[in-house]
Amino acid sequence: MRIATWNVNSITARLPRLLAWLESSGTDVLCLQEAKVAEDKFPFDQLRDLGYEAAVHATGRWNGVAVLSRVGVEDVVKGLPGGPGYEGAEEPRAISATCGPVRVWSVYVPNGREVDHPHYAYKLRWFEALKEAVADDAGGSRPFAVLGDYNVAPTDDDVYDRAVFEGSTHVTPAERAALAALREAGLADVVPRPLKYDHPFTYWDYRQLCFPKNRGMRIDLVYGNEPFAKAVTDAYVDREERKGKGASDHAPVVVDLDV
Repeated sequence: MRIATWNVNSITARLPRLLAWLESSGTDVLCLQEAKVAEDKFPFDQLRDLGYEAAVHATGRWNGVAVLSRVGVEDVVKGLPGGPGYEGAEEPRAISATCGPVRVWSVYVPNGREVDHPHYAYKLRWFEALKEAVADDAGGSRPFAVLGDYNVAPTDDDVYDRAVFEGSTHVTPAERAALAALREAGLADVVPRPLKYDHPFTYWDYRQLCFPKNRGMRIDLVYGNEPFAKAVTDAYVDREERKGKGASDHAPVVVDLDV
């Protein structure tokens, strides 16, 4: 079984590339983030033509998550149970579903913006709610994983130059402690192999030639419980999909399972 996660940075802008990638990659389940489209504008028909069902939680604008599956979609939960809102509104940043033998969450963790910004405090509250929401599945016997754009680099090795990020979000002790707490709930970081260079970065800014210079970050993560982690036979960053015109600024992270 092949499962992947990908922040597409607008499914409308990325649709031709997404459809081509699904057709060529052999992916059974894709956790998708930053759809930037309302549910009634989501490309259900085009995905159905390729054999994929879609569970979607999206309202347009800057967020939106989905689970695409060609092995079934059941027991869908939209939103983060007990999760905080921002400025009085719940944002579509989480969706969970059972796809064949595996249960997955697709998450788009708040960015945090700046350390002294209210969005940063919201991000930490969101992580706390996520830990509580996944605890039962994390400790269960069914393969389970939380995949998505976490907007945190777990270690200094997960950014191209730690000094560049000094004082910024994505690398602060509090954010990394939130990741550690999530792992302590029963999840392990499934670290993918890079297809090029030494570090499996998953995101490269569009500016300043970051991609050709490999000035990246590993912020798209796969956190799986013990049955999931034991079933992993391979994991890699599909760096090729970050190349060329019209690419997302994130690359897919692909995990193969023997389940």
